[in-house]
Amino acid sequence: MCAGTKQRLSSPRTHELQAGGGPRTAFTLVELLVVIGIVSVLMGILLPALGAVRRQARAIIGMSNQRQIVAAVNCYAAENDDSYPVSVATIALWPQFSWQEPMMLTGDQKRRPEVHRSMSAYLRSYISDADVFACPSAPAKHRYLQQAWDAGEDWCNPDMPILKGRLYGTYCFYWNYTGYLTQEQVVFNGPSGPMGRRGQSKMVVSCYFGYNHWRSRTLYGSCEKFGGAEVTEETWMASGYWSGGDPDDTPDTIEIKPRAAYTDGHVESYSSSDVVQMEAIMNAETNEPYYPPQTGPGVFYLPHAALY
Repeated sequence: MCAGTKQRLSSPRTHELQAGGGPRTAFTLVELLVVIGIVSVLMGILLPALGAVRRQARAIIGMSNQRQIVAAVNCYAAENDDSYPVSVATIALWPQFSWQEPMMLTGDQKRRPEVHRSMSAYLRSYISDADVFACPSAPAKHRYLQQAWDAGEDWCNPDMPILKGRLYGTYCFYWNYTGYLTQEQVVFNGPSGPMGRRGQSKMVVSCYFGYNHWRSRTLYGSCEKFGGAEVTEETWMASGYWSGGDPDDTPDTIEIKPRAAYTDGHVESYSSSDVVQMEAIMNAETNEPYYPPQTGPGVFYLPHAALY
């Protein structure tokens, strides 16, 4: 009210309501399109950045996993005459055993009475959480991973009760492992302990990166996702991984940055173009690889640094 009058002043908002016939309750079509356009631009900017953050987070977790594995085998060695555990990546009985893919966590049976068939029988007192043995970049950890790790030598796969059952993960474990370097035509020997011996690699564990695995013939495979890759689903005894590519491709066309950890505890990434080719050995007495290759676990790509 104005002093001395009985007129009520009207605000600009009052005029707006009166002129418009009432309050505005919705966006105009133009305003809505502008908002949608802004949101679309922001999503286009943010999604790649969020994807990069997620990849970096997985890489950090993967590096931590591999460091923990190295720390565990080094602790084991400190209590066992500076010797790493025996590799469990074999099948059949001594002395006619053959090597299998280095991703093996639990074998069908003991290679010989004094050797465990399960990695956890050696390392469970140092690592209790089996997630450490699952690459975070893989499609998923195996549904029985923790159960098998907790059970150790007593593991019996519920899906194959007749057989005790193997279990493969997505990392490759190279301590006390022997493979065949195809191009160099020499044997690869993983480290037997923190100090190693002459001619032994210092690489303890790496991400899986290979070709022509028995579950994905004529395809590249990795626990790291790469362009055009699809999921090779887990089986009752093996974890899932990414696979794809063309038989005419070469490793350097698979754009990934796998990681490997060494006896001194350091972890480093390596390029898919800086690798050497290793195959599993079918005859442990002669070091002959599987032939034809289709009968075995395929090729494994190791970083050049693993040879020094």
